[in-house]
Amino acid sequence: MFKEDRLPQNAREGIIFMLIVSIISVNTIGPIILGLERGFSVANYLETLKVIPFMWVIVILLVKLVAGPLVRKVLPKFVGQTDGFNARVLLNIVMNVTVLSVLLTIIGTWVGMRQISLEPFHNFFPTWFRNFGVAFWIELLVAQPIARFAMKKIHASQANRAANISS
Repeated sequence: MFKEDRLPQNAREGIIFMLIVSIISVNTIGPIILGLERGFSVANYLETLKVIPFMWVIVILLVKLVAGPLVRKVLPKFVGQTDGFNARVLLNIVMNVTVLSVLLTIIGTWVGMRQISLEPFHNFFPTWFRNFGVAFWIELLVAQPIARFAMKKIHASQANRAANISS
């Protein structure tokens, strides 16, 4: 799967891919979750804008230090040699969203409230299931397809440049 043109193939492309996914995710998932909690309004959206830069840094750190390594270790136990690209991507999304939504259900509440408390644990499961659902569908239908499309375009451009140079 290393040469799949819809996935990053080097560190620079990996950074671009992660930036695309994380920026889309943080700018959509957070406002939707807050809207579901407090109602959808301009005031609530503006409130999320104050927190988004902090959440973006937290998400990047969690992906690189927790979710990524954990999913890379566990994923091979669930995928087979004959599993296709879409099956692998779907399982990767499910695993990453599960880990991140569990952590961010707690951490996101703390950041939003600007204090560490036991509040996120009081209604953890209903809140987590909602957060997982929102994050899963945003990742599956918006963030990941856009990032994979960008990778495909980058690789097509590289192939065109290589073809023009050789001819």
